[in-house]
Amino acid sequence: MQSDNIRTSKSIQQQTGRTFHLATRVLPERIRYPTYVMYAFFRVADEVVDQPEGPPPNVQHERLETIREAALGNRDPEDTDDGAVLAAFQELREEHDIPDEEINVFIDAMEMDIAQARYETFEDLRGYMRGSAVAVGNMMTMVMDPPQKEVALPHAEALAEAFQLSNFLRDVREDIHEYGRVYLPQETLDRHGVTEEQLANAEVDDAFRAVMQEELARTDELYREGVKGISYLPEDCQFGVLLSAVLYAEHHRLIRNRGYDVLTETPELTRRRRLWLLARTWWHWRRNGDPEATFYAVSAVSERGPDTVPTDVHSHGRPTWRG
Repeated sequence: MQSDNIRTSKSIQQQTGRTFHLATRVLPERIRYPTYVMYAFFRVADEVVDQPEGPPPNVQHERLETIREAALGNRDPEDTDDGAVLAAFQELREEHDIPDEEINVFIDAMEMDIAQARYETFEDLRGYMRGSAVAVGNMMTMVMDPPQKEVALPHAEALAEAFQLSNFLRDVREDIHEYGRVYLPQETLDRHGVTEEQLANAEVDDAFRAVMQEELARTDELYREGVKGISYLPEDCQFGVLLSAVLYAEHHRLIRNRGYDVLTETPELTRRRRLWLLARTWWHWRRNGDPEATFYAVSAVSERGPDTVPTDVHSHGRPTWRG
């Protein structure tokens, strides 16, 4: 890949994804630079729809379709506003045989954000995450190219879903106020009698805490399923993915420590906390070399979950894998 394109992609990740960037830096070089390119591609598409005062829907659709065609190799990236990133992604797609399906479902999910801002059930939300999260996990797995790819993929999908759900739970306030979106399943809100007006007014009561507890438990279970697959990845990739899981899951500790209040302020990991988690994860990793044991020794997710976990986490066999 051209070095200028890689520098552009790396710069985008440094500016917009500090947690993910830290984990990317500990990946081997052969994976690190493709990861910069993929992340930049994801952000270029995501930012078309994640602008509080963005362009009208028809313009957003046109921009996403332009990105889609360039990413699929059907358009010269130099004819687009993000030529450096898209040119680098074209090369990466060809080099690693990334299927068109993964690119299409990702762009489809970005287009869903233009028209759809609510999800009735968790399964509806999972349909959205097939493009917005699972496609990302699948592409990362294809770049890492584990020897038992078919065994690793379901766990990678679960971890990708867990990462995105952690972001959704952290960003409830931002999503509803800046974008008019609610990613908490409506069925969970209804079950506990929580209204959108309550979310918008930042009313944190026992009912809202119960919603957060239920969704955190669901997400914790996906982390448990996801980290089971880290050992199937190439050895030089395992620590980077493990660190990502520890960092994303740490938001659960922040949320619980705040009494589940994500409505008056968005909890954020400080740089000091990220570096402390990096050091602690590395120490345990060097000590035992076991991804699962290290994750449970360091992360906010306990090895044994609550007695009851939302049943739809398991509704299609193994569950499937944005900061």
